[in-house]
Amino acid sequence: MSTDPRWDHLLLDVGLATLLDNGKPYGAVEHGAIGWRDGRIAFAGPMAELAGEPHALARHVESLPGAWVTPGLIDCHTHLVFGGERAQEFEQRLEGASYEEIARAGGGIVSSVRATRAASEDELLRQSLPRAKALLADGVTTLEIKSGYGLEPDTERRMLRVARRIGEELGVAVRTSFLGLHALPPEYAGRRDEYVALVCDIMLPSLAEEELVDAVDAFCEGIGFTAEETRRLFDKATSLGLPVKLHAEQLSDLGGTALVAGYGGLSADHLEWTSDEGVRAMAEAGTVAVLLPGAYYALRDTRPPPIEAFRRHGVDMAVATDLNPGTSPLLSLRMAMGMACTLFRLTPEEALRGATVNAARALGLEDDRGTLAAGKRADLAVWNLRHLPELCYWIGGNLLRESWLGGERVVLSA
Repeated sequence: MSTDPRWDHLLLDVGLATLLDNGKPYGAVEHGAIGWRDGRIAFAGPMAELAGEPHALARHVESLPGAWVTPGLIDCHTHLVFGGERAQEFEQRLEGASYEEIARAGGGIVSSVRATRAASEDELLRQSLPRAKALLADGVTTLEIKSGYGLEPDTERRMLRVARRIGEELGVAVRTSFLGLHALPPEYAGRRDEYVALVCDIMLPSLAEEELVDAVDAFCEGIGFTAEETRRLFDKATSLGLPVKLHAEQLSDLGGTALVAGYGGLSADHLEWTSDEGVRAMAEAGTVAVLLPGAYYALRDTRPPPIEAFRRHGVDMAVATDLNPGTSPLLSLRMAMGMACTLFRLTPEEALRGATVNAARALGLEDDRGTLAAGKRADLAVWNLRHLPELCYWIGGNLLRESWLGGERVVLSA
């Protein structure tokens, strides 16, 4: 830690999308400045309110006229670590096969399980790093990464270790979710109770003891796990002091949103079939609705999540890529934001809030990041924009000028 009382860095002549309640859309501050010290924001506001000359305030000063600064983007739902790919299933879906038909024929999640089990830890890291770098290159500074393609102790452990290594190697903040109840592994066909017991009584306690788990997730669906099996897992997670979240109501309504809300869950994700009862339960519990338009797009779904109900009941909406090999091979959170606008009719401001402040809340990190405010972690994305809606308006392309992680400029090697 420096003994120099000045800030480490100060950006001048920028627009700030603070996402704070200052009476303006996006919490915008035009003709703004943002400075930080020791990885934390020290000032974010109008240049006219700086308490002195810039070079007296900070050791390094940059003027970036015309740029907009947002909080670093937060991808709060990914399956980024996996072996292989599933491009052939993409073809099969285009030829008329449904997601459920592919899964029941031995494809889907189980095919990724085979490829992931066959990969060493170093090989999984080698395959996964480019995916993480692609997200960072588009403004992401915090990532959630799930397990769930191992479905046995050793491979689940490898996946979570690789997730931690990605954070160490790239400097990105990584939050891990244990997704042992993702699919029934083939070797447990006809022995569901035994597998659920393995996940709840052996895998989760062991991985939690090794500090590899930040949250616990499950796939509560007809082709996944029942509400009762999910409760058994969540009871164990609660006893271990771990927060929960849930893949809920993607393909049918099994009451998953109300279930996870009953545990005070961080989030319910997908939500295409969520009922008004489930929405009310989420609102009461403060559970975030995580929208995943990449999967909706890839599966050519036609039933969107109940956006108006979320708005009406005051449920915070996050947006994430759901990056995975089968149903959302999406490498851009900004693209997910644009999809959420086009497919789900979010406003661009709702989409940006969904990938920052609400995504932080979906990971339990709202006190540390997601807005531009003094004391928050200096995770920033600097964009070449004239207007903030351009973040969702442009389909593809490189809008990111630079990004900062904990006050350190991001430099991504090839």
